[in-house]
Amino acid sequence: MKGLVILDTGPLVAHLFRNDIFHAWSAEQWTNIERPLLTCEPVLAEACYLVRAIPNGSNTILDFVRRGVVRIAFHLEDHLEPISQSLKKYANVPMSLADACLVRMAETIPGSSVLTLDRDFRIYRKSNRTVVPTIAPE
Repeated sequence: MKGLVILDTGPLVAHLFRNDIFHAWSAEQWTNIERPLLTCEPVLAEACYLVRAIPNGSNTILDFVRRGVVRIAFHLEDHLEPISQSLKKYANVPMSLADACLVRMAETIPGSSVLTLDRDFRIYRKSNRTVVPTIAPE
């Protein structure tokens, strides 16, 4: 797949957990998506926490960054106001910090799509009220 892809926690974790119900789907996406996948530090923190039971799971995630497979393309401090607004707007969902950052990344990176397993991205909207483009299982 061509274009800039923003990586959410779910596909990253599913890629590493062979027993995850979305492992095969995630592995296929990783094969077809152009590198690097863009993400933010909150996604990496969530993923490292979730893969703590996998031997070297967190180190594998950090190795993706080290090798340039995944690139941190977001600096939270530069986007505090829009992130705070999103967290307030979607408090009833509730929206995580990672999701708020990914929505903001989609707003600021033209032509990008979010690779996610999270159905909440069907609810979230960019600041101009447009849908956040996603790559997600049916």
